[in-house]
Amino acid sequence: MPATFYSFRRCPYAMRARLAIAVSQTPVLLREILLKNKPDEMLALSPKGTVPVLKLENGEVIEESVEIMLWALEQADPQAWLAPNHSKMLQWVEENDGQFKSALDKYKYAVRFPEHSPEDYRQQGELFLLKIEQQLSLTSYLMGEQLSLADMALLPFIRQFASVDLQWFEQAPYPQLQAWLKQFIDSALFRSIMQKYPTWLDSQQEVSFP
Repeated sequence: MPATFYSFRRCPYAMRARLAIAVSQTPVLLREILLKNKPDEMLALSPKGTVPVLKLENGEVIEESVEIMLWALEQADPQAWLAPNHSKMLQWVEENDGQFKSALDKYKYAVRFPEHSPEDYRQQGELFLLKIEQQLSLTSYLMGEQLSLADMALLPFIRQFASVDLQWFEQAPYPQLQAWLKQFIDSALFRSIMQKYPTWLDSQQEVSFP
């Protein structure tokens, strides 16, 4: 019996987990949810009510997206996403999930945070964009010349930041980052994990993924 995986298509945390599961070709039973209508079964496993949530065959519950990535890649890692230095990869993730995610949320939902303008929040996020741009001017990817967990853990969030004001982003002085993001969005892997599925509560049908 495969693991049960709760996901929400547009959530960047769930995206990064789906990316690792898909590249590893580790089968799970996908339950697509809506964050405004969370299944009781998921809340019983993970009361914090966020996705992704993975329930393994042995009953163990993994409710952190990077831990799900690591679990999937430990099953199989055909593209060697785990090959680079683990601690350095996780430093990128920590910075993304901390200060950058805070700036991203305020930039995206600026009306809820009237203390500053959207441009102010964008500038806070740009500190991280600049750091990525500088690294990508030296190497093709964050950890060198091949994709790694670090790239795939960050890209869904950079995509979300770009989409807040796409016209601004496309003209911003980050050519390496823009090319890195475009390669990701155009990839077959990204398209495969963004396929739409009926919500589990509506259909009561689990979907085999990937």
